[in-house]
Amino acid sequence: MKIFCLAPRENWICDRISEEWHFACPDISTKNILDADVIWLLASWCWNQVHPDILRNKRVVATIHHIVPEKFNDQKLSDFLARDRFVDLYHVPNMKTCTFVKKLTNKPIAVVGYWFDQNKWPIENKEECRKSLGLSQDSFIVGSFQRDTEGGDLKTPKLEKGPDIFCDYVERINRKNLHVLLGGWRRQYVISRLEKSKIPFTYFELADIQKLRQMYCALDLYVISSRYEGGPQSALEASGMMVPIVSTDVGMVSEVIHPSSIFDTLDENFYPDDDIVKFNFEQISKFEIKSHKENYIKMFRYVT
Repeated sequence: MKIFCLAPRENWICDRISEEWHFACPDISTKNILDADVIWLLASWCWNQVHPDILRNKRVVATIHHIVPEKFNDQKLSDFLARDRFVDLYHVPNMKTCTFVKKLTNKPIAVVGYWFDQNKWPIENKEECRKSLGLSQDSFIVGSFQRDTEGGDLKTPKLEKGPDIFCDYVERINRKNLHVLLGGWRRQYVISRLEKSKIPFTYFELADIQKLRQMYCALDLYVISSRYEGGPQSALEASGMMVPIVSTDVGMVSEVIHPSSIFDTLDENFYPDDDIVKFNFEQISKFEIKSHKENYIKMFRYVT
């Protein structure tokens, strides 16, 4: 069995997932689509980059990371149904996405969460990381490392990522030493809110993985404020680096994070203690890539 993984080439998370797959499973991976038994549409929105004749003659697994109901218009439905003709199996990372996809297709759906590569996320010294990043040792640093602004105008909030929820939350935190650390790209909405509220912040746009590790380790708290997610990857990454997390109930969060840290409305008075942080760290062991990749292999074998 040979798998061809279709990556979007956007320099974003799906490209990293593709790279990690090839590294972890070189014996069953191929970069030549004609040699593949299975085409994995990891970036399923790019499906029409593959010639229809190839899709017809291969087994096809399509990953649907998440769907935003408010944005799932007639055009998106039409696109889904056009691709659905070629798909043998859908892969989703969580039950929330599965529930939505079930309404759209009769094809089988496999629920397999994202993996986590502990070797890429070693825990580093907090003080040294803050020094390297030019951050104060005395600040209470809250992190958010995801895009939150629509690309069309770079000012409208990408509501599925919950930037309004994040800003409302940090504005309620009553700490004189509060500092926000931002990563990712398209952070214009959050930056404008922080400036308006006079909350100090530091922004590293599209940091490489070495700097991103330092950013996680510099934090006192990571906030996941999304309304819809596949993972998010930050739930695994922050947990693996033993960073305290508070989150909305999205994606895979309930499988990773202690239930006391999950809120409908984020509670600025709650702070995860050491036992909760340890719980999160232990939870991600079941997603470690060395063992979790077998669940992906099983999924691909299902269609061959």
